[in-house]
Amino acid sequence: MKLNKILRGIDIKQISGDPEQEILSVCFDSRSVVKDSLFVAIRGGSFDGHDFIEKAIEAGAKAVICETIPSSPLNATILQVENSHFALGIAASNFFGNPSEKIRVVGVTGTNGKTTTATLLYRLFTNMGYKCGLLSTIRYYVAGSESEATHTTPDPLIIQMLLSRMVERGCEYCFMEVSSHSLDQMRVAGLNFTGAIFSNLTHDHLDYHKSFLEYLKAKKRLFDMLPEKAFALTNADDKNGDVMVQNCHASVYRYSCHSPADFNCKVIEKSTDGMLLKIDGSEVWTRFIGEHNAYNLLAVYAAARLLGAEREELLTGISSLTSVSGRLEYMSGPNSVTAVVDYAHTPDALENVLKTLTDISRGREIVTVFGCGGNRDTSKRPEMAEVAAKYSHRVVVTSDNPRFEDPEKIIEDIRSGFKQGDMAKTLFITDRQEAIRCAITTAKKGSMVLVAGKGHENYQEVMGVKHHFDDKEVISEVFNQLRNNDAV
Repeated sequence: MKLNKILRGIDIKQISGDPEQEILSVCFDSRSVVKDSLFVAIRGGSFDGHDFIEKAIEAGAKAVICETIPSSPLNATILQVENSHFALGIAASNFFGNPSEKIRVVGVTGTNGKTTTATLLYRLFTNMGYKCGLLSTIRYYVAGSESEATHTTPDPLIIQMLLSRMVERGCEYCFMEVSSHSLDQMRVAGLNFTGAIFSNLTHDHLDYHKSFLEYLKAKKRLFDMLPEKAFALTNADDKNGDVMVQNCHASVYRYSCHSPADFNCKVIEKSTDGMLLKIDGSEVWTRFIGEHNAYNLLAVYAAARLLGAEREELLTGISSLTSVSGRLEYMSGPNSVTAVVDYAHTPDALENVLKTLTDISRGREIVTVFGCGGNRDTSKRPEMAEVAAKYSHRVVVTSDNPRFEDPEKIIEDIRSGFKQGDMAKTLFITDRQEAIRCAITTAKKGSMVLVAGKGHENYQEVMGVKHHFDDKEVISEVFNQLRNNDAV
């Protein structure tokens, strides 16, 4: 593709060289450069692509987009821009033929509920006979073909490549999670969204954004970039719901479980098997539990209606949906003990899950196993402890993904959130496998054991190395050992 076609929509401050030359690839990692590449030098948290411009040219780059022009003369076309992150998004979209203009892309953002909402929309529309794509924390799907997810929202080149594949395979819709990191880093620049959904905003990622206000501003960028023909669907029951859509050019719609809105839902009945919901005046039985899932299902229904789906078909489709991997997944064990695996890793998410379990436990013992990730927002650690102690009969604090932090230091931060009276019911076991084993083997008959924090993840990251670890596998092993012991 001609370089000048790749540059369409990018404000070039200064150019030296030939804008008409052919470009065979676009990249922002100098290790990925091949002959006749366009290299985009972006500044990251731990690296600066400008330091690798010469290396990229030596590897075959014919053109370079950068914010600061190198002082030494280089044998390549140099293009200076204001923001390389933005330029990368636009260049990637142009290079792959602007696929988001040929498919209906719906973005989902918020602290909690992104994965469930996006995944259920994908499943719902797939079940209705449409070819769809999904970009989520768990997996990327292109018309049924799946690949492992690397990020909640991948880099611009992967996004555009996957969208291009979706278009090639006849997909009509793409549902994607849009993280605050991706919005701050402009990974979704160049995307033409048909609609966007806001779930909620609670405490998370303050290690990156530094303040709640900056976190909010990052999320709001998704709605700020929506075109007039798009829809903006926001949670009216979240105090930041209206903030998200302020000055939004798109058509704004609201959904609520507690106040009048464009789309409403009420929980009629709830049990361990599911909930009876009243969505826009019609009752529908769902296989989900917890009010937070009522919000997720209402958002799915509302978005689908805004995309043109028929009401009755939607209600039927929603009744057949099942939970997403690692989100309130139940596992039954001996002695009527139930283990629940959930991705909850924020104070609000943990409270939602524990409130749900409290509602359906009917007085049964609730044991909570949780930890906090390393090299992430440390301020939420004591808050997680407060929530766990409030709703649990017993608590086992353990490791999550310690990454490059000392697991014992993370646990000490969590410990500071417990009151003196909570200590008698709390254990601190650094080894996650042993913590899960202890929680289950000491649980009373009929207890519910919540293993929170990792959900669908099948690894534990320690000192930068990912070791295989799956909460569900550990739980199954413990349950099987207990069954075998009973059989002896």
